Amino acid sequence: MTDYLFPAPKVQSIPVIGEAAEYPVHRIFCVGRNYAAHAAEMGAEVDREAPFYFTKNPHAVLASGAVLPYPPGTADFHYEMELVLVLGQKVFRAAPDEAAQAIYAYGCGLDMTRRDLQGKAKDKRRPWDLGKDVEGSAVLAPLTRAGQVGAIGPQRIHLDVNGAPRQGAVLADMIHGVAEIVADLSHYYHLGPGDVIMTGTPAGVGAVSEGDVLTGGIEGLAPISLTIGAPE
Repeated sequence: MTDYLFPAPKVQSIPVIGEAAEYPVHRIFCVGRNYAAHAAEMGAEVDREAPFYFTKNPHAVLASGAVLPYPPGTADFHYEMELVLVLGQKVFRAAPDEAAQAIYAYGCGLDMTRRDLQGKAKDKRRPWDLGKDVEGSAVLAPLTRAGQVGAIGPQRIHLDVNGAPRQGAVLADMIHGVAEIVADLSHYYHLGPGDVIMTGTPAGVGAVSEGDVLTGGIEGLAPISLTIGAPE
């Protein structure tokens, strides 16, 4: 048994509906600008040729229903409601059909973002890490096995803040579909079990404040919620 100089980080995991065991998180990939209306509200051009990505570390994982303290270093903290998929098989340099078979389950997720820091990074052509890779910023609801969900497309995705609608679309509005995303990403990484992909957000993103309650959902999946707490 290997000895460590200090306790190793806890393995982050996501509950799976109907399973006693949880899904362990290895990596988190996120798709940017995957809904045309959201790209437009961010003042960005849509790239329909291929998805583009940023990442979050496992320290970003937070369970649905939690209280997330308003994070340091920002005055413009935003919500982004997303479809999340997780992989159950190894996949590398795959075609879309093969990539689709590797999807183990789907869930609801929130990509919480320090928008002001992301904007500063964009202006200086720097990475988005300070804006996106925020502790507790990958809020994940329990997963539903892919076979119980069916084809992705007609399901409604939505988010309310304090009971007021903020985001609403259907998954068919995604520019790049789930199989296309997995296939494309597999040409850059050896993907496999433990890999989580957040597939992008529809239009309607906005800022939150201390005390706000976010509730969202996607048809056929467990709903998601988050409360914004006081800064630490």
